[in-house]
Amino acid sequence: MKSPGELLGNGWLGAALWAIGLAIPLVLDQTWVFIAALFAVYAIVALSQDIVLGRAGMFDMGHAVYFGVGAYVTSILNTHFNWPIFATWPVAILVAGLVGAVLAAPIVKLRGDYLLVATIGFNAIFVLALRNNLGHLTGGSDGIFGIGVPSLFGFSLSSQNAQFWLDWLAFAVILLLIRNLDRSHLGRVFYYLKHDQLAATTMGVDARAYRVLAFALGAALAGFAGTLFATLMAAVSPGAFVFTESVTLFAIVLVGGQGSIPGVLLGTVLMFVVPQIFRSFAEYRYFIFGIAMVVVMVLRPQGIWPRRGQK
Repeated sequence: MKSPGELLGNGWLGAALWAIGLAIPLVLDQTWVFIAALFAVYAIVALSQDIVLGRAGMFDMGHAVYFGVGAYVTSILNTHFNWPIFATWPVAILVAGLVGAVLAAPIVKLRGDYLLVATIGFNAIFVLALRNNLGHLTGGSDGIFGIGVPSLFGFSLSSQNAQFWLDWLAFAVILLLIRNLDRSHLGRVFYYLKHDQLAATTMGVDARAYRVLAFALGAALAGFAGTLFATLMAAVSPGAFVFTESVTLFAIVLVGGQGSIPGVLLGTVLMFVVPQIFRSFAEYRYFIFGIAMVVVMVLRPQGIWPRRGQK
């Protein structure tokens, strides 16, 4: 049985994170409980981005697409077809994963800037489709409102604290899954493809198939984060999944440290939580992000907290 610290690969960091997390509903007001719940959601989607960028080494600048697919699938099934929230989860995860695989299949052979540009295009098309009320289901620019709350054994998880516990429980499970992925055969294949694709293919690895799989896994996990986001916010709109959101996710992984669970979590704190504290500077958010990325890339290109053994 792994301790919370082992889930992060660092005992004191894990213990501190979970001590802080568990204490939040007890010592802080509801505004900060909401921010903490949203942090868990964004940490999950940032970890999903890291599967593609940090582990498989592919530049994906359209990752908000899969986040949005999960959010909209849950919202549509719940508001239009009266599905219970928990029943929408497997569908949202599956659809997001399939979208990731379908979009990745024709472009995974592209490298560097070319792959980056292709994924940017996907993000633009996705947001345009949402704003044009795709299938008369997405609500256009206004989005979808009135999303229900999860219920378990007749107990409604409608309170802010209940939402917090749900999101942090999901966060803990995802940390465990990512940790196990790193130690698995699949995780090692992703690592070798990123650092020495020629050697990996010489050993019989189908690079294209595994790259598509990395996109699909990252997309499925982002879709799951999207379901949590839709439930927490009780509404979704295209503005939550625009290109700048993909840029933020990309920056979280680059600044925090590619392939590093603690690094991605630190990046999420710096890129998401800190701006919440300094809301008066919100209009300068992306300017600050840009400066941070330049500074980190110059002084510490591997990220603030890189994966162990990475230089």
